[in-house]
Amino acid sequence: MKNPTPTSLDRRNFLRITGITGAGLVLGLSATGSGTETVENISAASESFDITAFIQIEKNGHITLFNPKPEMGQGTFQSIPALIAEELEVSLDKVTIQQTGGEKKFGGGQSAGGSSSVRGSYQNLRKVGASAREMLISAAAAQWNVPVSECYASEAKVFHKPSGKNMGYGELAEAASKLEVPKSPVLKDPKDFKILGKKYPRPDVPLKVNGTAKFGIDASVPGMVYASIERCPVFGAKLISFDDAAAKKVKGVIAVETCERNISGQKSEGIAVIAETYWAAVQGRKALSVKWDYQGYENFNSKDYAQQLRDAAKQEGAVQHKQGDFDKVFAEAPVKLEAFYETPVVSHSAIEPMNCLAHWQEGDRLEIWTSTQVPGRIMADLPKMFGLKEENVKIHTMFNGGGFGRRLYPDYVYETIQLAKKIGKPVKALWTREDDTRMGPFRPMTFSAFKGALDADGKAIAFQHKVISPTLDGRKDYDKSKADGTMTEGISEQKYEIEHMKNLYVHHYLHVPVAAWRAVTSTTLAFAHECFIDEMAVKAKKDPLAFRMAMLTKDSDTKTLIQKLKEVSHWDKPLPAGWGRGIAQYEFFAGLGGYVVEVSKKGTGVKIEKVYAVIDLGTVVNPDTVEAQVQGAAVMALTAAVKNGITFEKGQTVQSNYHNNPLIRINEMPKVEVHILANGGPRIKGVGEPGLPAFAPALCNAIFAATGKRIRKLPFDINNIA
Repeated sequence: MKNPTPTSLDRRNFLRITGITGAGLVLGLSATGSGTETVENISAASESFDITAFIQIEKNGHITLFNPKPEMGQGTFQSIPALIAEELEVSLDKVTIQQTGGEKKFGGGQSAGGSSSVRGSYQNLRKVGASAREMLISAAAAQWNVPVSECYASEAKVFHKPSGKNMGYGELAEAASKLEVPKSPVLKDPKDFKILGKKYPRPDVPLKVNGTAKFGIDASVPGMVYASIERCPVFGAKLISFDDAAAKKVKGVIAVETCERNISGQKSEGIAVIAETYWAAVQGRKALSVKWDYQGYENFNSKDYAQQLRDAAKQEGAVQHKQGDFDKVFAEAPVKLEAFYETPVVSHSAIEPMNCLAHWQEGDRLEIWTSTQVPGRIMADLPKMFGLKEENVKIHTMFNGGGFGRRLYPDYVYETIQLAKKIGKPVKALWTREDDTRMGPFRPMTFSAFKGALDADGKAIAFQHKVISPTLDGRKDYDKSKADGTMTEGISEQKYEIEHMKNLYVHHYLHVPVAAWRAVTSTTLAFAHECFIDEMAVKAKKDPLAFRMAMLTKDSDTKTLIQKLKEVSHWDKPLPAGWGRGIAQYEFFAGLGGYVVEVSKKGTGVKIEKVYAVIDLGTVVNPDTVEAQVQGAAVMALTAAVKNGITFEKGQTVQSNYHNNPLIRINEMPKVEVHILANGGPRIKGVGEPGLPAFAPALCNAIFAATGKRIRKLPFDINNIA
């Protein structure tokens, strides 16, 4: 790949660097994403040229593909351009990939989250590539005065079958740019794919290995200064006053300013120390003397809040889904069981801390460099927030050193912009690791209460899952008569055929900033849901996999996935003494995944011996990326299950860094064998998140099978299953 970079270049630099010569072809999606835009000419004589589309072909043969999905390790730097390249008939190692920066001309959807990147772009971006291919072929046929049907494209050239003559895309770009864009281009048959569905090298990996990849934390401009922001460690507090005299005595400190942080409507004020070096900014911050009004929140702690959730579980709650007559059937059932499950607060713990570089320029022009999952949202927000014209905003979307949902929230971006505006210099604000760990936002504590009923033959006849939690929008005035679909994600969409069901939601406010974490609420609900299904199987004296299959008489992706899990894990093969095997699956908005986990008893704890994962995709772009994403999801799931997570005392976060908010280390991670279901079906499913929810319940179900110990509360000590 030529000169790859995650940032968008301005017009003059682009022309200077690439040296556009003559006319070229530019093609992109319409603003609605429903088709392709009119092709525009590129002229080297005009420095006002705008890069307005997803494909640029220059007369010298250079091709640039624009990627609207931020790269945060999940592989979009390869998978999204691959959709265009496949249909355009070009190799990814022969093009430059350019990251978009939220510009309106690239349409909506310039974000990465919800495992939506490929499934949301698959058809439209293939059409963009196919349209350009057809136009280039038509241009060549016209020049040769031959039928279009006698021509084909391959490796950035158009060939004439009978004569064997060919022309490069660069030679055809000008003529192609004058043609009408095909309204319904013919897409390739999947059997002819050269890139999609193949194990294709990711172009960002060499950059990250050799250190040339540029993340937000690497951004730099002449004359920039650094900011480190002091925020009250007690959530919900208000700033009374601060004394910055000592801070300003630190060598290099040039200013102290306040800024506002806003997470889903929860606002707080911080004090930023701005200095010539980052070290000076941090030292100046330590020298601040600040007075806060804690407003009673200094008494908040995790233990009390957990008890409040348990007490709230006694409420009936709002009905999320109802079918049959659960209350009557449960009351009259010959076999009943109830259980209560608890999951903790966890942090996102992205390896790259939050950061942004903002530069206000003459004429109310703003330029920012940042690692974000949502450049499109930032571009939409900034004109309204700061009274800017959209054309005066430039966003450089850098590589993200992890996101996991944290970078869906651009609070750190808007803080930096405020500071840069106040002091009139380019400001680079950096969060410390401690800021990232302590200040959130976090995945919220979520509890689940269950009731289940079986008939005399052990068949599941009634089921209830009640979710007790705050919401992610931070609203204190939540209407408790309504169920929050995000907080009850997937609990009523499982394919198990249980005739009588009544699922509920109980809201309990939390003033601490909370946010979507990888796989959102499915990470907590799947653990509880699939463990309780296992409890029902045990109560019915049935094999857990067979019990699930008995509730899947109709054809479904879930049924196929469980059958695949049975096959790849050799479920019916006896295990050694002291071993146990557990199964779980979960389907939600992002897709469907499942696990079989095998454990063995080791002293007072257990050892994870083997993990089998199955993810259902329908269509796959890069199997290597899928495997890596599922394995990474398993790492996060295991971390959330067995590491201590986040706790609060005296109104503030107890944990501060990796030493007391640890991640799974390489020696603790079992082998994860990944199997992909890709039958080419019409529904394309997500990759980044479906590999996470089912891991913890499969592990805990395996632990029960091996030890007889039922785990209903996360986290737990895997080395001491007492």
